Amino acid sequence: MLLPLSLLFVGAVLVLNGLWMAGRISDREIVVINFATAAITATVAILSLVRATGVAEVRSVAMTLLFSVTYLWVAINRLSGSDGRGLGWFSLFVALSVLPEAVRSLAVAQSAMDVWLGLCWVAWAGLWFTYFLALGLQRPIQSQATVATLASGVLTAWLPALFLMYGAPA
Repeated sequence: MLLPLSLLFVGAVLVLNGLWMAGRISDREIVVINFATAAITATVAILSLVRATGVAEVRSVAMTLLFSVTYLWVAINRLSGSDGRGLGWFSLFVALSVLPEAVRSLAVAQSAMDVWLGLCWVAWAGLWFTYFLALGLQRPIQSQATVATLASGVLTAWLPALFLMYGAPA
Protein backbone atom coordinates (compact mmCIF):
# COMPACT_ATOMS: atom_id res chain seq x y z
CA MET A 1 0.00 0.00 0.00
CA LEU A 2 1.53 3.30 -1.11
CA LEU A 3 -0.84 5.76 0.60
CA PRO A 4 1.21 6.03 3.83
CA LEU A 5 4.36 6.77 1.82
CA SER A 6 2.69 9.63 -0.04
CA LEU A 7 1.00 10.98 3.08
CA LEU A 8 4.25 10.94 5.06
CA PHE A 9 6.02 13.10 2.50
CA VAL A 10 2.99 15.35 1.99
CA GLY A 11 3.02 15.87 5.76
CA ALA A 12 6.73 16.70 5.68
CA VAL A 13 6.41 19.13 2.78
CA LEU A 14 3.39 20.90 4.26
CA VAL A 15 5.01 21.30 7.68
CA LEU A 16 8.26 22.51 6.13
CA ASN A 17 6.45 24.81 3.69
CA GLY A 18 4.57 26.25 6.66
CA LEU A 19 7.89 26.87 8.42
CA TRP A 20 9.23 28.44 5.21
CA MET A 21 6.16 30.69 5.01
CA ALA A 22 6.89 31.72 8.62
CA GLY A 23 10.42 32.72 7.59
CA ARG A 24 12.15 29.78 9.31
CA ILE A 25 13.53 28.20 6.10
CA SER A 26 15.12 29.98 3.13
CA ASP A 27 13.67 30.05 -0.39
CA ARG A 28 16.54 28.01 -1.83
CA GLU A 29 16.51 25.41 0.93
CA ILE A 30 12.76 24.71 0.75
CA VAL A 31 13.26 23.56 -2.85
CA VAL A 32 14.72 20.21 -1.71
CA ILE A 33 11.63 18.87 0.09
CA ASN A 34 9.29 20.20 -2.61
CA PHE A 35 11.23 18.47 -5.41
CA ALA A 36 11.58 15.29 -3.33
CA THR A 37 7.87 15.16 -2.50
CA ALA A 38 6.90 15.92 -6.09
CA ALA A 39 9.13 13.06 -7.28
CA ILE A 40 7.91 10.60 -4.64
CA THR A 41 4.21 11.30 -5.12
CA ALA A 42 4.59 11.26 -8.92
CA THR A 43 6.39 7.91 -8.71
CA VAL A 44 3.62 6.53 -6.50
CA ALA A 45 1.08 7.82 -9.01
CA ILE A 46 2.88 6.26 -11.98
CA LEU A 47 3.22 2.89 -10.20
CA SER A 48 -0.47 3.06 -9.32
CA LEU A 49 -1.42 3.97 -12.88
CA VAL A 50 0.48 0.97 -14.26
CA ARG A 51 -1.53 -1.27 -11.92
CA ALA A 52 -4.85 0.54 -12.50
CA THR A 53 -7.75 -1.61 -13.61
CA GLY A 54 -10.56 0.92 -13.47
CA VAL A 55 -11.67 4.49 -13.15
CA ALA A 56 -11.31 4.51 -9.33
CA GLU A 57 -7.58 3.85 -9.58
CA VAL A 58 -7.16 6.42 -12.34
CA ARG A 59 -9.05 8.98 -10.21
CA SER A 60 -6.67 8.28 -7.33
CA VAL A 61 -3.69 8.81 -9.63
CA ALA A 62 -5.14 12.10 -10.87
CA MET A 63 -5.67 13.34 -7.32
CA THR A 64 -2.11 12.39 -6.36
CA LEU A 65 -0.66 14.15 -9.38
CA LEU A 66 -2.40 17.38 -8.33
CA PHE A 67 -0.22 17.26 -5.21
CA SER A 68 2.89 16.42 -7.25
CA VAL A 69 2.44 19.33 -9.64
CA THR A 70 1.79 21.72 -6.75
CA TYR A 71 5.07 20.84 -5.03
CA LEU A 72 7.00 20.91 -8.29
CA TRP A 73 5.57 24.37 -8.99
CA VAL A 74 6.50 25.64 -5.51
CA ALA A 75 10.09 24.43 -6.03
CA ILE A 76 10.39 26.02 -9.45
CA ASN A 77 8.92 29.30 -8.16
CA ARG A 78 11.51 29.42 -5.40
CA LEU A 79 14.34 28.85 -7.89
CA SER A 80 12.99 31.31 -10.47
CA GLY A 81 11.80 34.01 -8.08
CA SER A 82 8.27 33.97 -9.52
CA ASP A 83 5.55 35.66 -7.49
CA GLY A 84 3.30 32.61 -7.47
CA ARG A 85 0.24 34.04 -9.21
CA GLY A 86 0.17 31.16 -11.69
CA LEU A 87 0.41 28.67 -8.83
CA GLY A 88 -2.40 30.56 -7.13
CA TRP A 89 -4.72 30.11 -10.09
CA PHE A 90 -3.69 26.45 -10.40
CA SER A 91 -4.59 26.14 -6.72
CA LEU A 92 -8.14 27.30 -7.48
CA PHE A 93 -8.36 24.62 -10.18
CA VAL A 94 -7.14 22.03 -7.68
CA ALA A 95 -9.45 23.19 -4.89
CA LEU A 96 -12.46 22.82 -7.18
CA SER A 97 -11.21 19.50 -8.58
CA VAL A 98 -10.80 17.80 -5.20
CA LEU A 99 -14.19 18.79 -3.79
CA PRO A 100 -15.98 15.92 -5.59
CA GLU A 101 -13.37 13.53 -4.12
CA ALA A 102 -14.15 14.86 -0.65
CA VAL A 103 -17.88 14.31 -1.16
CA ARG A 104 -17.35 10.85 -2.66
CA SER A 105 -14.94 9.80 0.09
CA LEU A 106 -17.31 10.84 2.85
CA ALA A 107 -20.32 9.27 1.12
CA VAL A 108 -18.68 5.83 0.92
CA ALA A 109 -16.74 5.96 4.21
CA GLN A 110 -16.96 2.73 6.20
CA SER A 111 -14.44 3.34 8.97
CA ALA A 112 -13.11 6.14 11.12
CA MET A 113 -10.01 6.29 8.89
CA ASP A 114 -12.22 6.61 5.80
CA VAL A 115 -14.07 9.54 7.39
CA TRP A 116 -10.76 11.12 8.43
CA LEU A 117 -9.41 10.81 4.88
CA GLY A 118 -12.64 12.27 3.49
CA LEU A 119 -12.29 15.22 5.84
CA CYS A 120 -8.68 15.55 4.74
CA TRP A 121 -9.91 16.13 1.17
CA VAL A 122 -12.18 18.88 2.50
CA ALA A 123 -9.24 20.42 4.36
CA TRP A 124 -6.96 20.17 1.31
CA ALA A 125 -9.60 21.87 -0.85
CA GLY A 126 -9.71 24.67 1.71
CA LEU A 127 -5.92 24.88 1.84
CA TRP A 128 -5.59 25.12 -1.94
CA PHE A 129 -8.32 27.77 -1.95
CA THR A 130 -6.30 29.69 0.63
CA TYR A 131 -3.32 29.57 -1.72
CA PHE A 132 -5.54 30.88 -4.51
CA LEU A 133 -6.53 33.84 -2.32
CA ALA A 134 -2.96 34.51 -1.15
CA LEU A 135 -1.14 33.95 -4.45
CA GLY A 136 -3.66 34.28 -7.26
CA LEU A 137 -5.57 37.25 -5.84
CA GLN A 138 -2.69 38.59 -3.72
CA ARG A 139 -4.86 38.84 -0.58
CA PRO A 140 -2.88 39.68 2.60
CA ILE A 141 -3.54 36.40 4.42
CA GLN A 142 0.03 35.16 4.86
CA SER A 143 -0.31 34.39 8.57
CA GLN A 144 -3.57 32.47 8.07
CA ALA A 145 -2.10 30.55 5.13
CA THR A 146 0.94 29.70 7.25
CA VAL A 147 -1.14 28.34 10.14
CA ALA A 148 -3.41 26.42 7.73
CA THR A 149 -0.39 24.87 6.01
CA LEU A 150 1.21 23.77 9.28
CA ALA A 151 -2.06 22.38 10.65
CA SER A 152 -2.84 20.56 7.40
CA GLY A 153 0.63 19.04 7.35
CA VAL A 154 0.22 17.54 10.79
CA LEU A 155 -3.50 16.67 10.85
CA THR A 156 -4.22 15.62 7.26
CA ALA A 157 -1.00 13.93 6.24
CA TRP A 158 1.66 13.24 8.86
CA LEU A 159 -0.63 11.76 11.55
CA PRO A 160 -2.72 9.70 9.09
CA ALA A 161 0.53 8.38 7.54
CA LEU A 162 1.80 7.29 10.94
CA PHE A 163 -1.53 5.64 11.82
CA LEU A 164 -1.56 3.77 8.51
CA MET A 165 2.09 2.75 8.75
CA TYR A 166 1.56 1.38 12.25
CA GLY A 167 -1.54 -0.67 11.64
CA ALA A 168 -4.68 1.42 11.34
CA PRO A 169 -6.91 -0.05 8.62
CA ALA A 170 -6.99 2.01 5.42
